[in-house]
Amino acid sequence: MTASDDSFTESERHGLYRAIYERRDVRSQFLPDPIPADVLARLLQAAHHAPSVGFMQPWDFIVIESREVRASILTLFEQANEKAAERFTGERKNLYKGLKLQGILESPLNLCITCDRSRSGPHVLGRDSIMETDLFSTCLAVQNLWLAARAEGVGVGWVSVLDQTQLSAALNLPEHVYPVAYLCLGYVSEFLDQPELEAKGWRSRLPLSELVHGDTWGGALINELLEAALNGQSGGKSV
Repeated sequence: MTASDDSFTESERHGLYRAIYERRDVRSQFLPDPIPADVLARLLQAAHHAPSVGFMQPWDFIVIESREVRASILTLFEQANEKAAERFTGERKNLYKGLKLQGILESPLNLCITCDRSRSGPHVLGRDSIMETDLFSTCLAVQNLWLAARAEGVGVGWVSVLDQTQLSAALNLPEHVYPVAYLCLGYVSEFLDQPELEAKGWRSRLPLSELVHGDTWGGALINELLEAALNGQSGGKSV
């Protein structure tokens, strides 16, 4: 196959896959160094260039530097985390309580990426059948920012143990704006070799070969070369 003029070079492809495989949900490795304004601008531009249903671009970005605001969010986290811990028992509960699930004050910057569910009006091209595609689009903006951050050497941690109604009130969000992702950003001392939850024994990565179906759910793959390639991958790092 002949590459088109806009194809990536081998080194560019390697960089993209490296960012994907080495991206981590950072909680414990943040450094106090501030993120330069030009770097943060590049990350926000990357997020803003995510695809979106009907090109509605439903995201907004709340850059949170105030320690007072962040302290109020930490209080919300602690309340939600106590409730979450009660859902587990025994060894699992002890393991959960030992996990660090946020870096709200340790990171130099927090960022909330929201979804304006009213943007572009009541009828958005491509959204009539699946109303949640605005939320899905916002998640793509989160992923864009996360991969760009890894390429810049910036760690990102998603704080998901939060009551969304309380978070909305704390950030003065309008009723039609939903807080999709509350993120901690900052340079880090290291990017771990494994996701932290995997390293701590909470979950292991599932084999991709068990998650790919042919034609319908549970169907066997007809493409034997694809099946062999999936079975031959180790940790998804064949770049």
